[in-house]
Amino acid sequence: MAILKTKVGRRSFLKTSALAGGGLMISFSWLASCKSGKDEKKVLEMPDEWFELNGYLKIGNNGVVTIMSPNPEIGQNVKTSMPMIVAEELDVDWETVIVEQAPLNTDLFTRQLAGGSQSIRQGWNSLRMAGATARDVLRQAAAKKWNVPKEEVTTSKSVLEHKGKKLGYGEVAAEAASMTVPEEVELKNLGDFTIVGTPKGNVDGKKIVTGKPLYGIDIQKEGMLYAMMEHPPAFGMKLKSFDATEAKAMPGIKDVFSIKSYQDDYQRQWSDVSAFSEFVVVVGNSTWEVLSAKKKLKVEWEKESEAESTADHLAKLDNIPDSVVNVARKDGDPEKVFKNAAKVIERTYTAPFLSHNTMEPMNFFAHVTADKAEFIGPIQTPEFMEKSASARLGLPLEKIDIQMTRMGGGFGRRLYGHFLIEAGVISQKMNAPVKLVYTREDDMTFGTYRPAYRADYKAALDENNNLIAFHVKAGGIPESPLFANRFPAGAVDNYLAESWVLESNISVGAFRAPRSNFIAGVEQAFIDEVAEAAGKDPIDFRLELMEKAKNSPVGKDNDYDAERYAGVLRLVREKSKWGTEEKGVHRGVSAYFCHNSYVANVVDLEMKNNEPVIKKVYCAVDCGIVVNPIAATNLVEGGTIDGIGHAMYSAMTFKDGKPDQKNFDTYRLIRHSEAPKDVEVHFVKSDIDPTGLGEPPFPPVIGALANALYKANGKRTYSQPFLAKSFQLG
Repeated sequence: MAILKTKVGRRSFLKTSALAGGGLMISFSWLASCKSGKDEKKVLEMPDEWFELNGYLKIGNNGVVTIMSPNPEIGQNVKTSMPMIVAEELDVDWETVIVEQAPLNTDLFTRQLAGGSQSIRQGWNSLRMAGATARDVLRQAAAKKWNVPKEEVTTSKSVLEHKGKKLGYGEVAAEAASMTVPEEVELKNLGDFTIVGTPKGNVDGKKIVTGKPLYGIDIQKEGMLYAMMEHPPAFGMKLKSFDATEAKAMPGIKDVFSIKSYQDDYQRQWSDVSAFSEFVVVVGNSTWEVLSAKKKLKVEWEKESEAESTADHLAKLDNIPDSVVNVARKDGDPEKVFKNAAKVIERTYTAPFLSHNTMEPMNFFAHVTADKAEFIGPIQTPEFMEKSASARLGLPLEKIDIQMTRMGGGFGRRLYGHFLIEAGVISQKMNAPVKLVYTREDDMTFGTYRPAYRADYKAALDENNNLIAFHVKAGGIPESPLFANRFPAGAVDNYLAESWVLESNISVGAFRAPRSNFIAGVEQAFIDEVAEAAGKDPIDFRLELMEKAKNSPVGKDNDYDAERYAGVLRLVREKSKWGTEEKGVHRGVSAYFCHNSYVANVVDLEMKNNEPVIKKVYCAVDCGIVVNPIAATNLVEGGTIDGIGHAMYSAMTFKDGKPDQKNFDTYRLIRHSEAPKDVEVHFVKSDIDPTGLGEPPFPPVIGALANALYKANGKRTYSQPFLAKSFQLG
């Protein structure tokens, strides 16, 4: 049994209780059990009184338990999974648990951020500590009541027991709330888990499927106005002047004005990315009236910097100056080995800008008064944007209240919260509660896109078809995708990794599995081609390199575990029955490590009417302990389909600084009929603390898809989107 030092004292717990009681908490409680199935949900009776045992949870006098989910919920299911971890250590009956979104309070909940697939990994110990601490004070209270040692009091499913005597948690909750918080607590052994590792339905599932208000776009407030904006039509342009005479005369319009979301001298932090800081705003009584008035605006823009085009980008990518290339890692003497190699394979891969296109476009509610600012909406970085709002609005940090709603997608787009700041400055000017809403066109043309990338690979084989040298030179506009210390670094004696970047005024940011979303696919496609040149099975070839990395690694900075890497490859080989042939089915394999997890894929692909149809994808995943198998499987399935869709169809292009794609009639996403017919997910059994899962399934499947396409048509694919002709829609 592990011992964990408690890091949060009663003073902090009480502070949080006061905040919760002060109205900062958004409650989306679902007063039903979280058990999936056909049975009607048992409706829980509300307690007459609640008792706070710590900031993460409170217990009612009837035994009902409310557990806070601290992190933003973006579809990664943390609102269910994080409370499951607390409930596990509390030893509570999950049927009696209510889940609520916790308020923003990083003193207590530490990292309240949705990004980097880190929520569960970073919260694992603190969540376990919260549950174990509450269980300890409940045992203290029962021991006092029975006049027995605490160590003799056991728990199970919300019941305390001592030699036949039993008490429900609710019966001692009042006394437990006054017990001393222990300096350290005992954690359960993994083998004793009864909640973690078992499938639990999404606590918001019923509300999602019945259309109940959960998302930022659903927010309604008394006296609330609607705002929309007109931003520059092209990157490299800024506002010159505008005539709002006709727009102001439209029905329901309250005002039209220009405003700066960020002052010129404001030192922006990383989450303040915004290409356009000055724009024209229309405020009115309804979205329809505001949209209608927006069409009447007469706006003049002027050039501020270079008007970039995709054609120019491609020309620049074809001629990378040597002066911008930097050596990131060098092992051995690759230049010499390449000169004397028996075979040298060289290939170049490219990929375009991508737009996030969350189903719920950007929006935020703000009500800014002279002495406080209330924000409600979908944001991945509430802690960071709280600081930005404080600085921009001229209010102390403690007067900024950001309440988190469920998000209709993010994929990195909502890490950058300029739309929150925009809502705040509009509300401040209007002296009224305002909800800012982006149209799909506003969102797609004002993005923080996935950068455009290029990678050049070169591999050398000796006369026995052993990989003896490897060179990767990767860069992008305006970011390099290179991870210098990832596979096959460490598995090749002579290795060279170089990076470069080309500047741009097009705004970019994190996109699901940043950088890995490109480099994984091209690396795994190239490895496949090298394996073919070596005359080896692609899985055997990879495992051969993993053995080298495990048993005689090159260098000390290799940032992956070769055994776990090999583990997912072996698992996907077994589950897919790799090596067997099915007539008309073409197979591709890949494996990749990112965000602390390992994923291997086998894609089975058929050609029908000369078009690829993905029959099945096998996924083998090592993400440590799986907290909620349903949610984990859903994440892998979703990431797999998302990766295939973007690789097959998606691209953002530009002409004279203007995005060519403004809505889904020109920006191609995967359709339901094009999704894999089946995705089979398998997890490696592990006792390692949970690692990332939101992002790791996205990157590797792109390589497996490219390799399967090659098997189907005999041609290697070097540029995304793979089906560029489908990019033109009728």
